[in-house]
Amino acid sequence: MIKRICGIIGSVLLAAACQNTQLGPTAGSAKEVTNNKREYNVLYIMTDDHAARAVGAYGGRLAQLNPTPTLDKLAQQGMLFENVFVTNSICTPSRATILTGQYSQSNGVLDLQGSLTSEQQKLPQLMKQAGYQTAIIGKWHLKKEPGAFDHYEVLELQGKYFDPVFRVRGDKPWPKNETNYKGHSSDVITDLSIDWLKNRKQNGKPFFLMHQFKAPHDYFEYAPRYETYLADVDIPEPADLYRSPNTHGSIATKGQDGSLMNDLGTSISKRHNRRSLGVDLGIDPNLPEPEFTRQSYQKFLKAYLRCVKGVDDNIARLIQTLKDIGEYDNTIIIYTSDQGMMLGEHDYQDKRWMYEPSIHMPFIVHHPDMPEVGKRSDLLINNTDFAPFILDLVNAQVPDNMHGRSFKAELFGQSPENWRTASYYRYWTHRMYHDVPAHFGIRTKDYKLIFFYGQGFKQHNWFYDQAWVKKTGLNNNDIATPAAWELYDLRNDPEELNNVYADPAYQQIIAELKAEMLRQRALYNETDKNYPHLQKIIERHWND
Repeated sequence: MIKRICGIIGSVLLAAACQNTQLGPTAGSAKEVTNNKREYNVLYIMTDDHAARAVGAYGGRLAQLNPTPTLDKLAQQGMLFENVFVTNSICTPSRATILTGQYSQSNGVLDLQGSLTSEQQKLPQLMKQAGYQTAIIGKWHLKKEPGAFDHYEVLELQGKYFDPVFRVRGDKPWPKNETNYKGHSSDVITDLSIDWLKNRKQNGKPFFLMHQFKAPHDYFEYAPRYETYLADVDIPEPADLYRSPNTHGSIATKGQDGSLMNDLGTSISKRHNRRSLGVDLGIDPNLPEPEFTRQSYQKFLKAYLRCVKGVDDNIARLIQTLKDIGEYDNTIIIYTSDQGMMLGEHDYQDKRWMYEPSIHMPFIVHHPDMPEVGKRSDLLINNTDFAPFILDLVNAQVPDNMHGRSFKAELFGQSPENWRTASYYRYWTHRMYHDVPAHFGIRTKDYKLIFFYGQGFKQHNWFYDQAWVKKTGLNNNDIATPAAWELYDLRNDPEELNNVYADPAYQQIIAELKAEMLRQRALYNETDKNYPHLQKIIERHWND
């Protein structure tokens, strides 16, 4: 069929695991929720790098541009979750966590080199056991065959924005069965999902479809029909796009006396020596600052939001298809992204950072039988919870080895008991791709504590052996960065403009957060017992 175009570690960790349990998730079931035996379909829609603040319903500086009317309507007719966070803000690890319900070290996918075997793809396996017909269409990025799904049509690795190639099940061994399509990836992925929804062999089974867009991942190549969208609009800028005030960050992210300012974090401005988005986007490098930064930001955000608009329009097509085939009233719709995105905040582009725009995931749920719609939840959720939540929605058993828990009760006005009040985060990769130092931390509703330890978990970094990287003058021996702590008071500083770690008024808070950080590192197998060089750094700087 032709598709249409379109010391501290070790014994201290073990002791911490048994103490101070008030902040993290604990055992215990949610309040009783009536288990309706009706078999709902589940449509799980996921984008790549869609920041929550680029969804109109979440508010913020971009909401006035009305970038996502379809998603906003979905939120009005369902529930919007305000505090959902990724546990490792990079494509491959996040997707592995969503499919396994586990933190990175447990599922083995720490960085972009990781992969999941069919046996590890627990969510589709368990949905199939629950009587569901399973499919994944769009971005996969986990390298090995998505064999746990009944049906798959997935992009080659990151995939192309235009005229994408899909890997499919066929006579040849994975990944040699391929199909080519013409058009923009958002349109083609949606065409394929619509075709599957309309023509699947039902066999009396409900469906579980993971529909996964490539957009709005860089380099933000939008369909030509959106060229005029926002063309005459001045996109609102973040508070510290021009790096003022300069109380954000630490020596870990700026260097002593600013010595690393030109080396860390892909910039919108000309700040970064090697990774300036403005240069990549073709902004005239001879322009003076701040005009270069202004033009770079405007071009970036317009391209990004045009990709978002294409996603939103295609989600409208999906929802209309559900109505056309008579399945809308019997389908649970979930919308999220694999992580957030830095949209110029602190003069950064890309994700990876534990800063709010990067780790904050949009999460919207439409359930046909919700007693109330248009509500917002402030429950502190992370992506280890997605698989347990989806399994619980269809009354399937959640395995004990999943780190996350279901929050289904929240949809029905019955908040889960003993829920976490701190979410752990770990970015394992060090300075690869976008020059972001390795770090870990925890986020509560009020505070965020981050420790940058500044070295890779692999002492030999293959990335810096590549010829094009060596041309920059960097090599494997000089990419370490200083270790340092950062604390942000999210109640008074939601934009994370002021690192208050050295403020004496916060020392008790810091002690409590560090104790919880130790507890969760032990609980979720996120320790560094296999990386003694990292243990030494952590021990040396724990009480700095």
